[in-house]
Amino acid sequence: MSQQRYAVGIDLGTTHCALSFVDSEKSEGEDILQGQLAIPQLIAPGSVEARPLLPSALYLPHPDELRVTDLVLPWETDPSRVGGELARNQGTMTPIRLVASAKSWLCHPDVDRKAPILPAGAPQEIPRISPFDATIYYLAHLRDAWNGHFPYDPLERQEVTVTVPASFDPAARELTAEAARAIGIERLVLLEEPQAALYSWVNDSHGDWRHQVQVGDVILVVDVGGGTTDLSLIAVTEQDGALELTRVAVGEHILLGGDNMDLTLAHLLKQKLAKNGVELDRWQLQALTYGCRIAKESLLADPTLAQIPVVVPSRGSRLIGGSIRTELTREEVQTTLIEGFFPAVASADRPASRARGALTKMGLPYAQDPAVTRHLAAFLGRQAGATEDLSGFVAQNPGASFLHPTAVLFNGGVFKAEILQDRVLEVLNQWLAAEGAPPARLLGAHDLDLAVARGAAFYAHVRRHGGVRIRGGTSHSYYVGVESAMPAIPGMEPELAALCLVPFGLEEGSEPVAPPQEFGLVVGEPVRFRFFGSSVRREDQVGDLLEEWGEDELDELAEIQTTLLAKDYKKGEVVEVRLQATVTEVGTLELTAIPVTTPEEQWNVAFNTRGTG
Repeated sequence: MSQQRYAVGIDLGTTHCALSFVDSEKSEGEDILQGQLAIPQLIAPGSVEARPLLPSALYLPHPDELRVTDLVLPWETDPSRVGGELARNQGTMTPIRLVASAKSWLCHPDVDRKAPILPAGAPQEIPRISPFDATIYYLAHLRDAWNGHFPYDPLERQEVTVTVPASFDPAARELTAEAARAIGIERLVLLEEPQAALYSWVNDSHGDWRHQVQVGDVILVVDVGGGTTDLSLIAVTEQDGALELTRVAVGEHILLGGDNMDLTLAHLLKQKLAKNGVELDRWQLQALTYGCRIAKESLLADPTLAQIPVVVPSRGSRLIGGSIRTELTREEVQTTLIEGFFPAVASADRPASRARGALTKMGLPYAQDPAVTRHLAAFLGRQAGATEDLSGFVAQNPGASFLHPTAVLFNGGVFKAEILQDRVLEVLNQWLAAEGAPPARLLGAHDLDLAVARGAAFYAHVRRHGGVRIRGGTSHSYYVGVESAMPAIPGMEPELAALCLVPFGLEEGSEPVAPPQEFGLVVGEPVRFRFFGSSVRREDQVGDLLEEWGEDELDELAEIQTTLLAKDYKKGEVVEVRLQATVTEVGTLELTAIPVTTPEEQWNVAFNTRGTG
């Protein structure tokens, strides 16, 4: 058999993981033979079942809580860590031992993502692990599940594509790639989740996608999963008479998703219980949140259900006889989710923000405004001119106040509820009608839980064997800060300019790019590199030095604090250097400083995978 028979796609999700694959030996042209891996996992103590989704949950049990025989999987495991469905179930009863949302922590710039900080806020006696190690755990579980099913074609030998949010910065991408390498995956490519969803739609169309879109179309991908909202715009262009897909914009990393909705419903039921004299503590609220998620999914999936009971264990009592019961109704779910998370707003509306308290507990940087529609309005408004100079594109609606999508593809578990898809389309089409644009049409998607994994596997296959590809390169321009030389002035830091290192759309894995200028580099003592990114400055080229920029044009990324060791130079010496930047195939930004007089001595700065905290 071929050493790389399978093209594998892994959806490393905030709330679930999935693995899909294409048998390249049995696939030809657009006739793709694709499969979904059923992932063995513990669903109860001592009970193993293979399911298409692996919950992204990790439980750290007390040594006396579960027997070793309760935790046996088809491969060797560590009894101090339990993953999957059993982990999620145990976490509802003892949430202080549950690690969740590790993916969101992996891209948190203000923490050390390799430090044992999860479960966040747990008492001192609870063991902890890092977001990075939790990611390795999920990937290792998928690897072992694959290798048990395909022992003669181990995962380590296959072409593997792992998906990440489009908004992941280079540091989070590098951490994801490093976690994959830690379990033996070397043939790795990272793919943005909205692109994976579109690849899945293309594959499911069996070639008919070319008849469903045309040159000048702008496809809006709205991906609302368990923990995040991810927005992307993909234009339909033409090259040599053939249709092409080009990703033109991605949104910010928005920590807003199904988890927020479940918590909102839990607070609604908590208030109902309080009116009857029943008060819940914070741990019972977490159990109630889990119950609301199950009830919500059932009510939205089955239109014949009017209400579903929700049970919460009573603290300090036996579960049976000591439980607290309430119910969640269809009307409560629909009203709460639609009006709270998908309100009818104007295209000029923007997410609300509030002044933050000076002191806060360390946690994730959640979105302050829960309205997905307002975040969507802000995204489309920022990208109003994104297609103006796009090669092979027929521009439409010049002078529009926001970029006008012509088609919408939904992804993420939240949109399994068609009523929510309908609401987003309704609001979007109201915006378009107000500017005289035709309504956006819906692109039908299949199995929103598995689309990202399926699209990633299809991409891994066409990348090697040929087929439709989404062009786009880097989703941001990247810059490094350059301090000006100025006399010391009390209370004033040196002015900072931003040097463009990587232009918007540079293809990952392409040849290094080099600004033409020479700069002074401080060696032999602690220094810091400040990096910036922009999703809206599309015209900047390598070497452009920005003296000033708009408030919303550049976002500062995680900085690097380091000491550049130099045997041939004195401590604190300023060395004249030229810079060279590379974007690897997994999206990592690498900066090299090359001395003008001694080019054999170089300093390399990979985009850091640690926070500043």
